[in-house]
Amino acid sequence: MKYVFTCLITVLFFFSCNKEKKNNEAQIATLSETKKSFKTYCNPIDIDYSYMSHYRAKNKVSYRSGADPAVVNFKGKYFMFVTRSHGYWMSDDMSNWTFIKPQSWYFNGCNAPAAVVKDGKILVYGDPSGSGAVIETDNPELGDWKTNYAVLDIPGGIQDPDLFVDDDGKVYLYEESSNLWPIRVVELDADNYYIPKGDEKDLFTLHPDAHGWERFGQDHRSDLAPYIEGPWMVKHDSIYYLEYGAPGTQWNVYADGVYTSKSPLGPFEYAPYNPISYKPGGFLKGAGHGSTVKDINGNYWHYSTMAISVNYKFERRIGMYPAGFEDDGQMYVNTAYGDYPHYLPDTKVEQHKERFTGWMLLSYNKPVKTNSPLVKKDINVVDESESGFMQKQIKEFDISKINDEEIRSYWVSQSNNDSIYVEIDLESKMNVKAIQINFQDFNSDIFGRPDNLKQQFVIQSSLDGKTWNSVVDYSENTKDMPHAYIELKDAVDARYIRYNHVYCSNNYLSISEFRVFGKGYGDVPHKPSNLKITRQADRRNADLEWDKDNSATGYVVYWGIAKGKLNLSVLMYDKPNYELRALNNNQSYYMQVESFNENGISEKSNIIFVE
Repeated sequence: MKYVFTCLITVLFFFSCNKEKKNNEAQIATLSETKKSFKTYCNPIDIDYSYMSHYRAKNKVSYRSGADPAVVNFKGKYFMFVTRSHGYWMSDDMSNWTFIKPQSWYFNGCNAPAAVVKDGKILVYGDPSGSGAVIETDNPELGDWKTNYAVLDIPGGIQDPDLFVDDDGKVYLYEESSNLWPIRVVELDADNYYIPKGDEKDLFTLHPDAHGWERFGQDHRSDLAPYIEGPWMVKHDSIYYLEYGAPGTQWNVYADGVYTSKSPLGPFEYAPYNPISYKPGGFLKGAGHGSTVKDINGNYWHYSTMAISVNYKFERRIGMYPAGFEDDGQMYVNTAYGDYPHYLPDTKVEQHKERFTGWMLLSYNKPVKTNSPLVKKDINVVDESESGFMQKQIKEFDISKINDEEIRSYWVSQSNNDSIYVEIDLESKMNVKAIQINFQDFNSDIFGRPDNLKQQFVIQSSLDGKTWNSVVDYSENTKDMPHAYIELKDAVDARYIRYNHVYCSNNYLSISEFRVFGKGYGDVPHKPSNLKITRQADRRNADLEWDKDNSATGYVVYWGIAKGKLNLSVLMYDKPNYELRALNNNQSYYMQVESFNENGISEKSNIIFVE
């Protein structure tokens, strides 16, 4: 009897362990098959960006890109059309995006596509040749696109098109991408194959001599002619807001501005609060050539193009920001802490404008180590820095580049196997809430959209550097996650965070940034003191100075044309003081500064009026 009881206990123990093992295995196996249930997101949007194949024959440089997003709300779902991506993405929550390979696709490459909803269908146009078919579908999830026999063919060609359907059903085409020509408009005859009703009308062009933010180059420091591009029309309270991108997609100051009118055909008036979407600092920079869409909750979101420009000047990603209109009609896009975790559309917040979680960056410039040897190979890129159309390459690939908050720098491992780890010392106990791993394409040889791309890894935490606990297990992940953002189900206290590599599809393991978010247990920095602002003789520029706070990780400068609407911002690390070069001539401003560190954000400085 005793023997039988012992055997029974052994069998039960075996089945219990085996059941637990199977449950764990099932959890890992279904990880990539189930939808994320996050309440937050973190830019850049983590979608399976396509590898560009359009320049392969010429230079054999491989790079991902996502740019010029046209996002529409169709029957409560969001469809995002992106330059040269061989398809498009769909989401019902702006968190989980599914790539759709269309059954039929009528134009070559889909360059800066236009997308609009009309009569129960989505209409799309975007042929890079400058003329081509308008296609439509009432089932974009299937991707069964059909021709409506309309061909847009306007003298001079069409670049960066935007289709707009007004409340009365009339259709308008806005277009241009040039450093010579203005944004243009023409009404299309929706009842007659969308042929133009008359000639195109010139609307407006750039005036960098008056608008500091329209100047070309990194930090607006180039004398080359800037580009105007990417129009997008939004109608709000009977006012037409025509967005446009400038001054160049590869720069940190890539932005969107807006002109307003009481008619879709103009005349249009420059908004004195321009730019509306601007993000020159932080990890992910630039916020231009975008689209603005209303979600199912009635809130606006702005999707924009963000710069990397390492493998090629057009290597880009997509960002998503809360947007909207003030009571007086002023349009805004909030990019403050725009590459930190923010709450998703379906997460309720007090004000849509303020969706920042307050989860701070814990990993910036902290001690980091790895057991992997450093790669010794040269880079294979298209370098146009000598011509003034790219920044210079960063050619050091050491481990310190993995947490320097610069997306253009990156660490490269000489190997790519499951024995590699990277360990960050947060230097004290922190409450960790989310992780983001940004993979980079070093000497990649991938083109198009292979269906086997994936990144596999395990994230561990420790308080003492000896006892480790797994907090993220993506060791069997089958999804392509180039900017893997993981919101922890339960926050963990940790001093050490370790990335354990399992697999990635590229020949080399390369990471541009390993980011850890949460809250520290120390004090927030002090309120910035002695803020002084001097408007330069060139009224497009202003110098801001304030006292350095040794307890601060960085600072955020805010400015705007009304005291209660300081909607523009720039984030900087380490050093105080900033030369703001994005101002409009003959415009007064209000400005203030705040400090931040791992523990939170300081009280803002006093607001200063700048004549």
